[in-house]
Amino acid sequence: MKLLLDENLSRRLIGQVADLFPGTVHVSSVNLLQASDVEVWEYAKLFALCIVTADGDFYELSITMGAPPKVVWLKVAIIQRLWLLSSFVTRPFELPSSCKTQSGLS
Repeated sequence: MKLLLDENLSRRLIGQVADLFPGTVHVSSVNLLQASDVEVWEYAKLFALCIVTADGDFYELSITMGAPPKVVWLKVAIIQRLWLLSSFVTRPFELPSSCKTQSGLS
């Protein structure tokens, strides 16, 4: 599985998850830094990326537009975001089932 980190998350997080999620990108690296949520959504859909965000707007889009793409909404304090993403590396089996395929992580 490849992740698309939203602009409200640090670009430096890619280094934390790159080994487990190769191909992960930040919106800034694909010219979507100030793009609308719908543009980010369509990009993630086109390239089969799972959006990781701290923004509830993507949750709303997932309800109205449906998947794909899949969305991981980090509803934690800013200080805890780095810890949470780094926990993906140490405990990937605890990712939401919506981000897994039948054979495990994609």
